[in-house]
Amino acid sequence: MAPGASWLKKLMRRRRIAIFDKLSSFIRSLPPSDKAIAALLGLLFAGACVTGLYALERSFLVAVPAHGGTLTEGIVGSPRFVNPLLAFTDADRDLTTLTYAGLMGVGPDGLRPILAESYTISPDGRVYTFILRKDAQFSDGTPVTAQDVVFTIQKAQDPALKSPELSNWANVTAEAVDARTVRFTLPKAYAPFLTDTTLGILPSHLWKSVSDEEFPFTKLMSEPVGAGPFKVSHISRDKTGTITGYTLSAFSRYALGKPYLNGFTFHFYASVEDLGTAYKQGGVESAYGIATPSALRSPYSRVFAVFFNQEEDKALGELAVRKALSIAIDRNHLVGTTLGGYATPLTGPVPPGSGITEPAQVQGDLVALAKQTLTDGGWSYSTTTSAWSNKKLKLTLGPITLSTSNVPELKTLAGEVQADWQAIGVASSLELYDPTSLTTTVIRPRKYDTLYFGMVVGHDEDLFAFWDSSQKNDPGLNIARYQNTTVDTLLEKARSESDPAQHAADLQKISDAIAADYPAAFTHSPDFLYSVPKDLVGVQLPQITSPSDRFANVESWHRYTEWVWPFLAPNQ
Repeated sequence: MAPGASWLKKLMRRRRIAIFDKLSSFIRSLPPSDKAIAALLGLLFAGACVTGLYALERSFLVAVPAHGGTLTEGIVGSPRFVNPLLAFTDADRDLTTLTYAGLMGVGPDGLRPILAESYTISPDGRVYTFILRKDAQFSDGTPVTAQDVVFTIQKAQDPALKSPELSNWANVTAEAVDARTVRFTLPKAYAPFLTDTTLGILPSHLWKSVSDEEFPFTKLMSEPVGAGPFKVSHISRDKTGTITGYTLSAFSRYALGKPYLNGFTFHFYASVEDLGTAYKQGGVESAYGIATPSALRSPYSRVFAVFFNQEEDKALGELAVRKALSIAIDRNHLVGTTLGGYATPLTGPVPPGSGITEPAQVQGDLVALAKQTLTDGGWSYSTTTSAWSNKKLKLTLGPITLSTSNVPELKTLAGEVQADWQAIGVASSLELYDPTSLTTTVIRPRKYDTLYFGMVVGHDEDLFAFWDSSQKNDPGLNIARYQNTTVDTLLEKARSESDPAQHAADLQKISDAIAADYPAAFTHSPDFLYSVPKDLVGVQLPQITSPSDRFANVESWHRYTEWVWPFLAPNQ
């Protein structure tokens, strides 16, 4: 160091020391009360400096999700088949969604590629070609290949396995072009096909030696190896071997990146009441179907309606009767009071969130309007017989049988509908069935006058199975036994329409035509409710078709954040 520089440094040091010595002497000379004031002012000054520096730092830094933390969730029911080909219950599907991944997956804004890097569709809409991500892996570290995809599809197509996925893949040809390329060929264009490719992919090296007979019972059924965002780390069982809990840990090689949460712990309960009690007592942090003030809400892709069986009751074959019975139902009361506001009133066959404009809900004195509709249709009410009749048609309206499932919510709703019909002079009786009997002895043989039931409309918004005339008999799902050639044509066209705008236009026409024919009295679409802890951030609920859709962006959920410079933040 140069002599001049050394001298200057010593001089500055002496000057600083002299300043501090004078300040120290001045403070010592102060009386005790002034010393206290000086100390307080010093502390305030230091605090202001720290606060200012912190605020300045925060003005430049940004908060980003940080890894860490877990979530404890409760589910009604116990899992049995944690497998994409045999998952039957909500518990099965929840765990399958978290541990397996498909070529495509449900995202917060619609379908998105997961294991697929990209895909193309042929001009005729029949050939779909997918390219797999280079780094796609199963949780055991093996790569996901096109052969794994083909194997999974072929198992879905195996009638001996009796997979619920069979109908989606029955006539599709799957072939591995190379290790990362898989091609699907459809018998004809089918626009909703992308939804089918959300099917979780099985690791063929583990499953290929498992026979159809062994398939439901193998250890892999409860200890899955998939390519999903989480993997199984522990399973809890009671003395009988029944699964009571699952612990999942984050899969670091997940195709969309390692999840921020370290893991999930799931506890299973026998009933909604038991789950509600566990949630209130803090046994679980999150649960769906539990109504709390802070619960997240999303449209449930389910349509509830009273379906009219025109072939069972001839009076229901008259448009005026069906329209009057629909008008009489006080949907605002059903939603606002009976359902506590956790639903959306409906007047058409498409659930909310689909971008479809529904027919306007009838306003005013519903009883008077319903009676006037019957009168305008040639029906007259007799105070002697307490019934409506149409002399020209030689028909009497009622008593009508209203069938539904013997579960608390539907039982209550059906009772409300029955009361609304009785208010316009239409006698009715309520028949309740357990869910299994309702399906086997009522719905499948179409033995009902009217049926209060809910249908699940998928992400593809394909209404064919519910309203095409070819589906009016079992095993079809057209439980109103509806027939309209114009609607049939539109339904078929919508299935092959690849242009989203034209598909939406076709869906609007379908909705309008069905609503105008009153094959059912649509009542509501329930809300999906998901209660989560306040510090869980990043949950984005899509339109819910299955409760497992709540995990649409689970890899982004987080409980911790950290502050970083903007250029270090993801997606900046």
